[in-house]
Amino acid sequence: MRTLLMTLLLNACAAGAAGQSEDPLRIVFVTGDEEYRSEESMPMLAGILQRDYGFDVSVCYALNEEGYIDPNVLDNIAGLRQLEEADMMVLFTRFRALPDSQAQYILDFAESGKPMAGFRTATHAFLYKEDREREHLNNEWPTRVFGQQWITHHGHFDDGALPLTRVEVIDSMMAHPILQGVNDFDAYSWLYHVHGGDHRLYGDSAPLLAGTALQSNHANNDRLDRFPIRNPVAWTKTYTGTSGRTARVFFTTLGHPYDFKDASMRRLALNGILWALGHEIPEGGANADTAAPYEPNNSGFGDRFKPNMRPITF
Repeated sequence: MRTLLMTLLLNACAAGAAGQSEDPLRIVFVTGDEEYRSEESMPMLAGILQRDYGFDVSVCYALNEEGYIDPNVLDNIAGLRQLEEADMMVLFTRFRALPDSQAQYILDFAESGKPMAGFRTATHAFLYKEDREREHLNNEWPTRVFGQQWITHHGHFDDGALPLTRVEVIDSMMAHPILQGVNDFDAYSWLYHVHGGDHRLYGDSAPLLAGTALQSNHANNDRLDRFPIRNPVAWTKTYTGTSGRTARVFFTTLGHPYDFKDASMRRLALNGILWALGHEIPEGGANADTAAPYEPNNSGFGDRFKPNMRPITF
C-alpha cells in the first residue's frame, strides 16, 4: 500500500510539473522615428507574435507631455525600463537624443548578450550633437551592434507613390531559415548604402537579401562606383557585449510603412525575430496574416503621423 501511495504521489507531482507552463518570452519593441511610422509597423508585428507564439510583447513609444505618441519628440521614449526584464529588444529609432536615464536601458540591453533585431534607421538610432561623451553612439555603436552606420541612400522620388527598390533573395542564402516563405518583392524603401566603395558591413554580417535601386540620385552624379546601385538590405550578425555572451542579431534597412503591406516583408521581419531568439521557424515561414487591420500613414516628416494616438498595450 505504501509503495502504491508513493507511486501515485510521484505520478501526481510529475503531472503537475508537466502541466506548468514556462513564462513566455518577453519582447520589447522600441520605437521613435519621425519618418517611417515605426509606431504603426512595430505594434503590428508585436500583435502577430503574441497571437501565434504567446510571447509577452510590449512597445515603447516617443510620447509628448500629454501622453500621446509623437515621434517628433526626440528626447523621450516611455517605458524603456521594461528592457531590464526583456528576452529580446527590437529597435526602430531615428536620431534620438535620449537622456542618460533612458538611453542606458538600450545600451545595457545591447551588452547583455540577449538577441536583438533592428530596422532601417537603427543604423542611426541616436544623434548627440556636439557631445563628445556620447558621440560614439551616433556611428560607432550602431556599426558594432547592427553592422553599419548611416552613410547615404539612393533618393526618395515621391515617397509612397511607387516602389523604389527591387528586393531579391541572395542565391547562396536561399536555404537560410529566415528566408522560408520570403519571395522577391518590390519595396517602397529607397535603398540605403551600406556596402561597397569605401564601406563594408561590419564583423560577421552575412547578407540574406539584396536590393536594387529602381532610381538613384547617385546615377545622376556618376557616383555608382562609390555607392553601388545594388546593396544588401537584410543580414544576420552576432554581437558580443561586455557580458561576454554573444547575441544573435537580425537587421534590415527596409522599413517604409508600406513595405509591411507585403506578406514577404512581414514574414522576413517575423522570421528574423524568431531566428534571433533561437525559436523554431515554421516550415514555409511565420504566418504573416496581421492580427488587426494595418493601414499606416505614408512616410514623411512633420505632422504626417496619426495624431492623438495613445500607446497600444497588449
